[in-house]
Amino acid sequence: MIDLKALRENPEAVRASQRARGEDEAVVDALLSADERRRAAIARADALRGEQKAFGKQVGRARGEERDALLAKGKELAAEVKAAEVEQSAAEAELAELHRAVPNVVHPDAPHGGEDDYVVVKHVGEPRAFDFEPLDHLDLGTRLGAIDMERGAKVSGSRFYFLTGVGAQLELALLNLAVAQATAAGFTLMTTPTLVRPEIMGGTGFLGAHASEVYRLEADDLYLVGTSEVPLAGYHADEILDGPKRYAGWSSCYRREAGSYGKDTRGIIRVHQFNKVEMFSYVAPEDAEAEHARLLAWEEEMLAKVEVPYRVIDTAAGDLGSSAARKFDCEAWIPSQRAYRELTSTSNCTTFQARRLNIRHRDENGRPQVAATLNGTLATTRWLVAILENHQQADGSVVVPRALRPFVGRDVLTPA
Repeated sequence: MIDLKALRENPEAVRASQRARGEDEAVVDALLSADERRRAAIARADALRGEQKAFGKQVGRARGEERDALLAKGKELAAEVKAAEVEQSAAEAELAELHRAVPNVVHPDAPHGGEDDYVVVKHVGEPRAFDFEPLDHLDLGTRLGAIDMERGAKVSGSRFYFLTGVGAQLELALLNLAVAQATAAGFTLMTTPTLVRPEIMGGTGFLGAHASEVYRLEADDLYLVGTSEVPLAGYHADEILDGPKRYAGWSSCYRREAGSYGKDTRGIIRVHQFNKVEMFSYVAPEDAEAEHARLLAWEEEMLAKVEVPYRVIDTAAGDLGSSAARKFDCEAWIPSQRAYRELTSTSNCTTFQARRLNIRHRDENGRPQVAATLNGTLATTRWLVAILENHQQADGSVVVPRALRPFVGRDVLTPA
């Protein structure tokens, strides 16, 4: 949730954020009005409770008919207090609903606009010039005995797959390389739950505009996570941290891909289940931007290890999730599509998630303050697309990037 104090002090900043996202700015005034009603209701209920307490002492000193009259008046006052408390509860519920509907305030330097209005920050590496017609990752994966989409669909339906033989080895190699890098950088490795309670999923902001992407198990009232960001954010819910924390979460991830029919249906670019290693940081809010830069640098370090050309983009405000104030994506060159496709993203969620999940840290004076949270992808199954296509040879073999060879145990993958 956004900071209500900051909203009161500078509502125009929140209105500007809503405009940048392409969302209704009228919600800002509605939230301000709800906040005023809640504060007025609290003040009235507190005043009546104070009056009731003082009145109780007066009744205790009274005798006879005076006491009877005061008791009758006390009943009226008690009814007023009860009505005021009901009003307070209603005002608090109205505010909470509106408060949760407002997305994070966009960073002032984030580009305005929608999905296509990103800004390219830089290019790294040159797309390879092939002297043969390159195959796409599914043709390569099928010939290598690495990907089986047909049986994935037979067992689970469309957009499911088996990684077989060297495909499974390559995925594990990639994820283990990410783990090695993360732990060397001081991250604590975690294997996380993939089912979470509603308050955790909602606390991270995934049950807003993107709720249709989330799988829900209604009988158990649990949600399947689309990223280990969710359980890692919930890990310290209702806690006060004793300093910055960095975790690297390894998990299977699940996404419904609602509304994406017809997009990337071939191969493993957009699927319902995949594996991922995700970085997650808890820091003081004043350190969040510097931490965001570090997460992006670690993502680029991983991309350099798999030797694929990529670009970094500053995502436009209208393409941000509700929790993110700013997001950078790293997109790898995919030869068969002659286009860049997202492999990683890193988001600065400022205090938005921590406020919803009641996560605090102690400032330099030892006082509890709301923490900031950030996340960043270090490797996913989708990386196999870029690795296979960029490192393919004319005979259908694929050269294994040097950094992955110790994990794979071979230099070249050859057609089965």
